[in-house]
Amino acid sequence: MEKKWDGKTKGSLWGYRFFVFCIRFFGVRFSYFFGLFVVTYYVLFSAKERRALVQFYTIGFGLTTSQSLRLSANTFYRFAQVLIDRVALKTWRKKQYTHSFQNEEALRSIYANGKGGFFISAHVGNWENAGQLIGERITADINVLMLDAEVEKIKQYLEKETESAKFKLIPIKDDMSHLIAIHQALKRNELIALHADRIMDQGKTYLLPFLKGKAHFPAGPFIMAHKFKVPVTFVFAIKKGSFHYALSATEPIWQTDSPEQLASLYVKRLEEMVQEAPDQWFNFYDYYAH
Repeated sequence: MEKKWDGKTKGSLWGYRFFVFCIRFFGVRFSYFFGLFVVTYYVLFSAKERRALVQFYTIGFGLTTSQSLRLSANTFYRFAQVLIDRVALKTWRKKQYTHSFQNEEALRSIYANGKGGFFISAHVGNWENAGQLIGERITADINVLMLDAEVEKIKQYLEKETESAKFKLIPIKDDMSHLIAIHQALKRNELIALHADRIMDQGKTYLLPFLKGKAHFPAGPFIMAHKFKVPVTFVFAIKKGSFHYALSATEPIWQTDSPEQLASLYVKRLEEMVQEAPDQWFNFYDYYAH
């Protein structure tokens, strides 16, 4: 089973066209119904992803195989819903959604500090929804650091058919030029958002306790955040019910002794989020160390 993610968003251009059409003309609930077919496909035919989730719930939560299979099916359905929400929130249907925001003041204090900061999250729930809301309520000066590996035709179609994102993109480059872009953004008091839960290559990692097992986490995000000496907060957006998202931010971390200490604090918060919403864990690869 694969031990790392390839950086690419799943799905075809036809699939995105279909769901944009459904959302616009028939609504989000109707689109959720078709999401059940996506679930059926993953449960029956995507053995790699299914095995990865079963392993995660068996090791991480101590569940039986049958319990893990049921929870995995729920996770695939939540994943389909979140992908639909991702599109719907960029159309006029977004007014159907509500939000709550725990500790929004923490984000405002980082922005008011005047030195920029890091928002670190994970593939739990729908972080893009959080980024959109933060961009509307706090500042549009948010830069998302990510591998720009989505299929170009899909990106072009979504940019044409839906609203533009409320944040900017800093693509990760092999020549490390993204570090210069981050430094320049922080000097402008802009915010850097990134995920820190997926291993992409053979770079340095930290092996840390996570739930009831141990997993490798990429060291790069924590080394970077520690090096720039700006405040850090952990931000998540968990789906609650059909049309509500609960956003949360931790108190700003102004200083840590080491990048590994920052990573440990992050993993503890990640545990809390996964325990709160176990069916919103969207890492479909062999996660635990053996």
